[in-house]
Amino acid sequence: MDLDAVKEHSALHAKPSGLVLQYGTAGFRTKAEHLDHVMFRMGLLAVLRSKQTKSTIGVMVTASHNPEEDNGVKLVDPLGEMLAPSWEEHATCLANAEEQDMPSVLMDISVKAAVNLQQDAFVVIGRDTRPSSEKLSQSVIDGVTVLEGQFHDYGLLTTPQLHYMVYCRNTGGQYGKATIEGYYEKLSKAFMELTKQVSCSGDENRSLKVDCANGIGALKLREMEHYIAQGLSVQLFNDGTKGKLNHLCGADFVKSHQKPPQGM
Repeated sequence: MDLDAVKEHSALHAKPSGLVLQYGTAGFRTKAEHLDHVMFRMGLLAVLRSKQTKSTIGVMVTASHNPEEDNGVKLVDPLGEMLAPSWEEHATCLANAEEQDMPSVLMDISVKAAVNLQQDAFVVIGRDTRPSSEKLSQSVIDGVTVLEGQFHDYGLLTTPQLHYMVYCRNTGGQYGKATIEGYYEKLSKAFMELTKQVSCSGDENRSLKVDCANGIGALKLREMEHYIAQGLSVQLFNDGTKGKLNHLCGADFVKSHQKPPQGM
């Protein structure tokens, strides 16, 4: 591990003074302008986790139902599951480390987790449609590459899609093809098989109205529509053509206000 290179690149993703964050169930989430250093450091951590598990690790840049001005990041473990609790602690420690302590913190994590630093590492990355996500994803890539990890940037993905990609890659394709088409094929096939088991009175063409919260869901559901066109008619609302992400729509809005999203 080239600690001098880490120090040099870390200085380009400087931690704001006094900022303290906690990795939780949803990873890290806060205002997007405070996350550049976190993204870089999670790129570093993903490489260490990949080396330790000898598996592909995922990094998802998203803040889900948070306001558009926020962003976040979470790591995906080898079988598409959440990051192991012990590594959540490593993530918190690394994110909050002062610049001068970065090399020692990385080495401490490597020792505590018995990371073989000679092991190859591979990281896959996805992001949502927030204005800040593309730049923050690049910060993740900077962290991966400074530790000489390999990566594949899937670009725009939903969080479940990235979990799927990680699992497929780590099962040698047995679970499915690690492509967006593979995801749509697997999900639509399962949906069609399920609906065959359900009786439907009247019109055989089922319909579904979806609140896309002006986010990534609209983009990906449009891509998937033709895979399920024979069994389901989908109508998209809050599809991102106007309106802000999660503003007066989305799961958190409905839960908090106990009323339908705007436009539905």
